[in-house]
Amino acid sequence: MEYTVMLPAAGSGRRMGAGENKLFLPLAEKPILVRTLSVFQQDPDCAGIILAVRPDERDRIRGMLECHGITKITAMPDGGGERQDSVRACVRAFGAAGGADDAVVMVHDAARPFLSRRVIRELAETAAGHGAAIAAVPSKDTVKQVTDGVVEATPDRSTVWLVQTPQAFRAGLLAEAEEKAFADGFLGTDESMLVERLGHPVRVVESTYDNLKMTTKVDLAIGEALLKRQEETE
Repeated sequence: MEYTVMLPAAGSGRRMGAGENKLFLPLAEKPILVRTLSVFQQDPDCAGIILAVRPDERDRIRGMLECHGITKITAMPDGGGERQDSVRACVRAFGAAGGADDAVVMVHDAARPFLSRRVIRELAETAAGHGAAIAAVPSKDTVKQVTDGVVEATPDRSTVWLVQTPQAFRAGLLAEAEEKAFADGFLGTDESMLVERLGHPVRVVESTYDNLKMTTKVDLAIGEALLKRQEETE
């Protein structure tokens, strides 16, 4: 199932304490961004990659892409102050290039380099058939709903899933959700939340716990261990 993937890559790396965009940090000698993009570069079902970037980092990223043989970039729009702004810029770039409303598009965190090909394939197929699908894993821990430091509720753990990316949608549905959120001044934490506001059901595809987001220095250390394990099993 063919798809186009959109990656917001205009972050600051504040929580990483990197002093620069964390996507430039090396993970076993390759930038995090390159490791993530390489998954889609090598996937024959990926028709193209739209990458939202900071204007002042565009030339650096272009050089990085050329150096590492990333050739599937079809657009590189300016990213925004919020992740949602960057995704909306990618959605608009897809539409401006003539992307069809019924095409499958995915949104993926550029700092998640350990995604599974199996999950990508299932997401694309589910989104094509049902309109919207997200990658997630069952919570291994008990979850508490807390307000001002006080527990208010304990949801049934069997109903709690931890959401990841990629998240896959029919392009027209995602565009409608993004534009409505923009018009309403609504800021969501992921694209699924925006689609849910339209009343459209979102399917869940079970992902893997390896699909970590590189957010802190501890995550980088875990990432190094995951890469080493991959090399040992290949």
